[in-house]
Amino acid sequence: MCLIAGGFNVSREDAIKIINLGKHRGPDSFGFWSERQMLKSDNFSDVSEIEGGEIALIQCRLAMTGSKSYTQPFYNEIILVHNGEIYNHESLRKYLIERGVAFETDVDSEVILRLLEYLVFDRKLKVEEAIKLSMKMLRGDYAVAFFFNGKFYLFRDPLGVRPLYYSSRGHFASEKKVLWGLGEDAEPVLPGEIVSISKHGITRVRGFNVFSIRTQGKDYFNGLQNLLIDSVKVRASKKVGVLFSGGVDSSLIALIASRYSDVILYTSGTEDSKDVEWARRVAEELGLKLRESLFSREDIENEIERIMFAIEEPNPMNLAIAIPLYFSTKRAREDGVKVLLSGQGADELFGGYAKYLQNPGLMLKDVEELGERNLARDDKVAMLNGVETRYPYLDLPFAILALNVPLELKIRDGKRKFILREIAKSLGLPEWVAEREKKAAQYGSNAQKILEKIAKSRGVKLKGLADILFSKVFHGIQN
Repeated sequence: MCLIAGGFNVSREDAIKIINLGKHRGPDSFGFWSERQMLKSDNFSDVSEIEGGEIALIQCRLAMTGSKSYTQPFYNEIILVHNGEIYNHESLRKYLIERGVAFETDVDSEVILRLLEYLVFDRKLKVEEAIKLSMKMLRGDYAVAFFFNGKFYLFRDPLGVRPLYYSSRGHFASEKKVLWGLGEDAEPVLPGEIVSISKHGITRVRGFNVFSIRTQGKDYFNGLQNLLIDSVKVRASKKVGVLFSGGVDSSLIALIASRYSDVILYTSGTEDSKDVEWARRVAEELGLKLRESLFSREDIENEIERIMFAIEEPNPMNLAIAIPLYFSTKRAREDGVKVLLSGQGADELFGGYAKYLQNPGLMLKDVEELGERNLARDDKVAMLNGVETRYPYLDLPFAILALNVPLELKIRDGKRKFILREIAKSLGLPEWVAEREKKAAQYGSNAQKILEKIAKSRGVKLKGLADILFSKVFHGIQN
């Protein structure tokens, strides 16, 4: 995980500002490439040596996969930076080596570079066609930017797990605040979209549409079960945390992960919150370690501006949701746990919200908007604490199959997430856990209740509180 950034006409001052605003995403090292300079260092005081350039790419790295000593950008005819994880990088590396492609590192990001080079130079594909084919071959969560033949190309994974933004002035970055710090606007690269930036303008095309793919076969139960097990397995490191509320989504992830990893569960809320109560009960049932972050009103007031800095929007609902996530990821980082698994996406894919009973069509819309509405928030909060969040339910093969599951297997006789609950029971999750209906995180943790008290004490509504915090936190950055 990391910050990626760059664009045309990046001055020395702008490059330093970009790194200072974004280095929380990658505290291990930074890399700067321009047409005049290549600088990589694990000492951030060395940013003073940056010279800037007419064309520049930047990375700040949080080392996860491959040698910790290697920092991007990769540079050859294609100069590339990547944020995220490629889970099938070993099989793709083997595929490319068999075709005569040479590698310099064991870093998963290099697989993206060599795949693009192979498709463009050996297969003679046009750049955008090479990106589209790469999206079909890459299994992972990624945001990528590269420079080739006078253009920058930006693209994200088809479900939008990792964020990426660009400005009308031809700069890009992993977070809005980095572009705001340059006095620029921030437009999201949409999931599966390809954005090309040249000195003559910006173009956008659809690269991968998950909604257009139809699966073969009707054995949804076994297909989903097998794909979910594999999805958790490839995302679970030797020691892994799980963002845990005791609901079916996180409990199923924890149960599967515990068969392959040393699992620690992380939950947050007030002492009397439902999420903490249920997390304790289910953790004991599963025999898994539980780490609690119990917060008070004072704790939230002490951290609320930092949380707003992460989410980058005056949205009171996202602020409330971000609170328990912030305290859980903070606790994980203190424990030295750098990877957390999350149940995000299960509700949208399997009809978990009550609103789907009246309007099931909202599920597709919510999946399409999941990247910027939910995942960007969670990514930025976790990265503020130096932790990477991974989403097994949003593994591309699993998500595509889930999108093809008939509605009657998702919602049956008023029961939401029917097929997922049946899979959970089949894999050994106790029925009382699998069938539990839980409240949304902001209510189950009591974060919403505390925010309302804080807002009332300041004489404003929740929206007013969010607006005040946003203005206070970002006034200096945006001006």
